[in-house]
Amino acid sequence: MHKEDARVLRTVFKICKRYLTHIQNSVFEGELSESQLMELKLELKKYLRCDRDSCIVFKGRNDVWMQKEFLTKELNQTSQFL
Repeated sequence: MHKEDARVLRTVFKICKRYLTHIQNSVFEGELSESQLMELKLELKKYLRCDRDSCIVFKGRNDVWMQKEFLTKELNQTSQFL
């Protein structure tokens, strides 16, 4: 991992920890208001590199279905997510 990659990872991790609960590795969860979600996305977009990083937001529409939103480009690696 390059220094730049490590810096971005640390910074994004710290931002996410302010808004959400850390679950494992790069997985966070929590309930946010629309304004909190907008703040989080604005902060993350300052650091996420569209050509190298991937960030996915899952929104619960109800207890069964989740909406999937990409803050960066969609990577094929996540297409098999269950």
